[in-house]
Amino acid sequence: MSDLLSNNSQQTESVINVNNLSLTFPTSDGDVHALSEIDLTINRGDFVSFIGPSGCGKTTLLRVIADLEQATSGSIDVNGMTPHEARLARAYGYVFQAASLYPWRTISKNVALPLEIMGLDAAVIRERVRKNMELVDLAGFEKKYPWQLSGGMQQRASIARALAVEPDLLLMDEPFGALDEIVRDHLNEQLLKLWAQTNKTVVFVTHSIPEAVYLSNRIVVMSPRPGRIHDVIESNLPRDRELSIRETPEFLTLANRVRDGLRAGHSYDEVA
Repeated sequence: MSDLLSNNSQQTESVINVNNLSLTFPTSDGDVHALSEIDLTINRGDFVSFIGPSGCGKTTLLRVIADLEQATSGSIDVNGMTPHEARLARAYGYVFQAASLYPWRTISKNVALPLEIMGLDAAVIRERVRKNMELVDLAGFEKKYPWQLSGGMQQRASIARALAVEPDLLLMDEPFGALDEIVRDHLNEQLLKLWAQTNKTVVFVTHSIPEAVYLSNRIVVMSPRPGRIHDVIESNLPRDRELSIRETPEFLTLANRVRDGLRAGHSYDEVA
């Protein structure tokens, strides 16, 4: 695939390097081969989406980057460190599928929690909470509790919490998958603005083709049984995008390429 890396990407500092990585889970019914021979480079400032059918290993690959799973073979480095070293250095923030907020803590206290664990000064904590709640458009909701917020607002609070540790890298595991389409579209727009404001490197897991194409400058199409990278698609869309771009020929061409990659990488005849 000669177009896996654009000229601009080749000139950019890499943040994540994955080389010939495989992961096998031993189970009582035999080994489960989750990932096989993954090779991938993610550059600083990229917004990269992993997309593929259920069970293709996209979340597993994200968890390997985050040191929540360990590869069986191959190598991976994050900011020049092992994933374990990167986790200890708080080099990334992680946003889970569910907001995972503590219901007995206010929103500001939820955002502050990792900072309290780090032992930061109270004044520093207050400033970081204020700044990051403004970034996700939650200023004024500091004293609310999670149950008083909508699902979309709860996910924005979880993003603020991930950003509060000031990571270089933001890992997001289908954060909007459980939300309705209108809220999801709104959060997609906000996430793009957040990416533009912070210039973070973002790795994003999704099942949605329109979401992957709208958000990303690179789309990693994965195939199952075991998880492999079928294609890496460079986006030529402008970085400043409105939702209306989804109706343009350029967007539809990218979406069709992703769809074709998913079909080519997955044979439904093989599913038991």
